[in-house]
Amino acid sequence: MVRVEATRAREGFSDLLNQVRYGADRVLIARRGKDVAVLVSVEEARLLEMFENHIDIAAACKALANPKNKARIPWEKVKKDLGL
Repeated sequence: MVRVEATRAREGFSDLLNQVRYGADRVLIARRGKDVAVLVSVEEARLLEMFENHIDIAAACKALANPKNKARIPWEKVKKDLGL
């Protein structure tokens, strides 16, 4: 993974995008010495999203299997409780 400061990333953004797209490399962007973001390829972002969805589905299945979660709450009550 390549690490660059935000000012350098801004100046060479197009080159960094090409590096991520064609070089299959990740670019870590730092600001004032702190890591703040990472540029990844679309393929990696989609893989990450699929992984997150898998984790969410597993958590939902576990919650639905819990007998304490069998009582349904009306959508109107949920919206009211959340202030929507």
